Amino acid sequence: MMHIDSPRFGALEVEPSKIIEFPHGLPGFEDIRRFTLLHPDDAAGESPNYFILQSVDDPAVAFHIADPAHFGFNYEITLSDEDAAMINLADPATASVVVMLVNEGGGVRANLNAPLVLNLEARLGVQHVFARLNYEVTVKGN
Repeated sequence: MMHIDSPRFGALEVEPSKIIEFPHGLPGFEDIRRFTLLHPDDAAGESPNYFILQSVDDPAVAFHIADPAHFGFNYEITLSDEDAAMINLADPATASVVVMLVNEGGGVRANLNAPLVLNLEARLGVQHVFARLNYEVTVKGN
């Protein structure tokens, strides 16, 4: 077990088999490559709406992440051969895509421009940054 003293979440014990590595780090955090997923406690026993991506390399770094479907968003991402090989992704259907959440002005928004693509089986991930994200926002009437 690995011990992490997170300033936000206290003392954590992490099994080495539960570590997700980002071989190139994340933009702005290139030297921080190993993370673990934390599941917030839910007294009602329901599935959480978000997870915590806690750094193992720097306990002060943690991100809230969520399924983009919670925001009504669905991706079709084409990874480069290099990125797919870096995370040992042979079958795209086995990839998990999540977005980072940003606390902004008293509300939370999802960073849709840079989703994380995770191969949970291989415990590897990459952040896919779109140069341009084409999407439409539609508002349904009452």
